[in-house]
Amino acid sequence: MKMGIALITGASSGIGRDIAELFARDSHDVILVARRREKLEEIADELRQKFQIQAHVFECDLSVPGAPGELVESIESAGLRVDFLVNNAGFGTLGKFWELDTQKELDQIQVNVSALVHLTSLLLPGMVQRDFGKVLNIASTAAFQAGPFMATYYATKAFVVSFSEALDHELDGTRVSVTAHCPGATATEFSSVSGNEEARLFKMQTPAKSENVALDAYQAMMEGKRVKIHGLKNAFGAVMAQIGPRKVATALAAKMNERP
Repeated sequence: MKMGIALITGASSGIGRDIAELFARDSHDVILVARRREKLEEIADELRQKFQIQAHVFECDLSVPGAPGELVESIESAGLRVDFLVNNAGFGTLGKFWELDTQKELDQIQVNVSALVHLTSLLLPGMVQRDFGKVLNIASTAAFQAGPFMATYYATKAFVVSFSEALDHELDGTRVSVTAHCPGATATEFSSVSGNEEARLFKMQTPAKSENVALDAYQAMMEGKRVKIHGLKNAFGAVMAQIGPRKVATALAAKMNERP
């Protein structure tokens, strides 16, 4: 029995792709969104054959300001109703802020923050009206302290956690929830795209497997948890970053983002 359709952004690889499989495994139809249509079509075919569900593909570049609105219009024109929204798309950059490309930093804010807010604002009202739905926002342990050399990325993830917590509180008394999931270092394409695969963060520990992070996020969303940090070590680090001196947490983050 299908209980709703799930829209997953950044579904062409990593955590997004793994979350899509979890929805399909549980007999939910999925809407796969990313920039790489060919990759999305491959994943969609695989999910259809493996789980006998409907998988819909929508190519979309969320760094374009109007893209979320056009995406939702296309989805609605196709007669699809979204009951689960997974805002997974996101990327980071590494380096001293003033040396980084300005447009890339603005694109990062557009994808990590603006598109997430835009999609949520368009799809959440329907969930509330139907009194059924869930939103999963993929944040990061980066949300709990400032991050020198990844300043914009850390700031965007702090926004995601704060935004998610506020919305979930507003939804008290409904059957709709918003979950912020906060993974630490994870083995996905993110590290190569951001350029931090050589940073201490990825050298001093074995990154978590994407499928394990996806499962933790999926379960947290289904259980209606407001904020879930993946792994005890990451949870401890997030708590310490909150209660310790902010300068110390910032300096530690800077060390982890540097190349050894």
